[in-house]
Amino acid sequence: MTDPSLTANPPHAAQRPTTRSFHGDDFIDNYEWLREKSSSEVIEHLKAENDYTDAVTADQQPLRDDLFNEIKSRTVETDLSVPVRRRGWWYFTRSAEGKPYTVQCRVKAADSSDPVADWTPPVIDPKQPLPDEEVLLDGNALAEGKPFFSLGGMALNEEGNLLAYCVDNAGDERFTLYIKDLRTGQLLPDVIDGVFYGLAFSPDSSTVFYTVVDETWRPNRILAHRLGTDAAQDQLVFEENDPGMWLGFDLSPDRKTLMISSGNSEYSETSMLDLTRDQAEVALLVPRGLRVLHGIDLMPGTGQALITHDYQAPNNMVSLAALDQLGQDAKPEQWQTVVAHENTTKIEGTALTASHVILSVRRDTCERVQLIPLEGLGTGEQAPALEPQFEDELFTASPTFAELDAPLIRISYTSDFTPARVYDLWLQDQLLVLRKQTPVNGYDASKYLSTREWATAADGTRIPLTIMRRSDLDTSVPQPVLIYGYGSYEASMDPGFGIPRLSVLDRGVVFVIAHVRGGGELGRDWYLKGKKLHKKNTFTDFIDSTRHLVDSGLADPKRIVALGGSAGGLLMGAIANMAPQLYTAVIAQVPFVDALTSILDPDLPLSALEWEEWGNPIESKEVYDYMKSYSPYENVTAQAYPKIAAVTSLNDTRVLYVEPAKWVAKLRDLGTGNAPIVLKTEMDGGHGGASGRYESWKSRAWDYAFALDALGCTKLI
Repeated sequence: MTDPSLTANPPHAAQRPTTRSFHGDDFIDNYEWLREKSSSEVIEHLKAENDYTDAVTADQQPLRDDLFNEIKSRTVETDLSVPVRRRGWWYFTRSAEGKPYTVQCRVKAADSSDPVADWTPPVIDPKQPLPDEEVLLDGNALAEGKPFFSLGGMALNEEGNLLAYCVDNAGDERFTLYIKDLRTGQLLPDVIDGVFYGLAFSPDSSTVFYTVVDETWRPNRILAHRLGTDAAQDQLVFEENDPGMWLGFDLSPDRKTLMISSGNSEYSETSMLDLTRDQAEVALLVPRGLRVLHGIDLMPGTGQALITHDYQAPNNMVSLAALDQLGQDAKPEQWQTVVAHENTTKIEGTALTASHVILSVRRDTCERVQLIPLEGLGTGEQAPALEPQFEDELFTASPTFAELDAPLIRISYTSDFTPARVYDLWLQDQLLVLRKQTPVNGYDASKYLSTREWATAADGTRIPLTIMRRSDLDTSVPQPVLIYGYGSYEASMDPGFGIPRLSVLDRGVVFVIAHVRGGGELGRDWYLKGKKLHKKNTFTDFIDSTRHLVDSGLADPKRIVALGGSAGGLLMGAIANMAPQLYTAVIAQVPFVDALTSILDPDLPLSALEWEEWGNPIESKEVYDYMKSYSPYENVTAQAYPKIAAVTSLNDTRVLYVEPAKWVAKLRDLGTGNAPIVLKTEMDGGHGGASGRYESWKSRAWDYAFALDALGCTKLI
């Protein structure tokens, strides 16, 4: 760190006590006034925090520059995606050196009697356009002059001549919808503000369906916009009035039915709207009253639905049901089993082609792809599931493309040290064809090693750890460690290649991912044991994982940095309170550190939706007391904290900037140590930070430089 005198005078947030009262408990909050985003005093305070952060970390700038340049030099900037065939066109994205955003392109596909030729993607020069190539959207042109740029939903009509797309120029994930006529290149006059993710055209191209959010940023209404009409006249298709339910939609595999889903982390409801009939009404398929988490694929022309669900099946099963078996009186026990429940395998979801069911499953922590032929499905003649095999022990294989008319599916594949690959799997003979591996400049996979270890929690639970390091690192002596964790929402931290991580490993640091409870790596029970009244398992698992690294001799106890973001930022705040002596530094990205305050206010963004994850502290004193016992902001005490960096964005709608701002103020007020505590706020960004790949690389370089500086690992080994 820089001159210690700089750390003696951080920005001071005035204490203006307010009282929060619930269940007979009065909590005095000295910094709630920082929530007033429109206040010039608040903005000036955040800017002062940025200035202080810049001063304290100024000597890290050369390292940040090195990290950015290493990321940039390893990245093949002029590149393109493998073309995907949809309705007579090949669609792909281009990226170009010096350009922060991608360009969406397409080229006409050929049709012959040879399906292999028709579905083999064209070979395209990354540096040269094809003669008949069309540019659909140029993100660089759209972003020009804007402080922030992000594309939301995109949808093409059936004829492929209209493109609906959404743009966010603030980072708050409230998008503006535009419609482009691809025949002329001109925008239609239809412009709609305040649109959320998710777009779809009706089969006749007359209508665009979209969602909007309520004042708490919860998607609650699906609207239908008829092209050429005033948006004020858009028709309400469906409204979800339960503040604890998230609304969304998709199209059925034949794109003729709108599939409407409301849900949370514990149960869901699905309805359908036939888009081929003018007077069709929304029809209920699986009611929320069943309290079943599920997903549905309609099977065209059969009058049946394929349902992935957790009825008496915590890790999910797949069933077949006739449409007349669905509705308000649906009885899951009457559905026909296609894939039975297994304790060792979690079924993540399904997709359909004309010949196969595509399964995404998780086994041994890893996501995998399986196929089941439709012939004989749900009968004694059903064929066993087939699974393509890969060479890595720890990997991620996900289906990314499966359509009714396609003779193949597309699979994305990666591992910790295998750059992303794209495979096509031909359905008739299960031939797996590698279409592309993302090129990486100057990369030698043999220099790196990824292994699986297991820590043991205090209650005896085994916690999987992913250990990544240079293969030539001497592990007979303790080494510096950067340990990452998340552990919420059943999200799995799957194996995946990352160029920025190489720069950390090349400085002699061991990168560890602790797959703590609350995630989804080991099935539904792994998630359930890390949520609501079991949430502290997430934090103690992370601490026990850290202690395992020290006790095993891998980690130098004086050089361990912890990293986590969003709900993983809550994890960072909790472990900083519970075991600050274990960590040299803690980096909390967009951290959910004032969780109880947020969830107690149902008018705040997403708060009511969080009740199914954390419990409802408004109604339950038990939940209130439990959350208060771990919420980082409430539990800051007079103890020596490690170096802490809280990184946030002013326009984040998922975790408001005020949470880390209050947390940092309280840490400085009560903490007894002299390690610097800094707050870095992106003033033109959202939950994912600033936009564009270069700004993203700079953000990653900033975080890693802070960690490497704290570890004393600034030089390449």
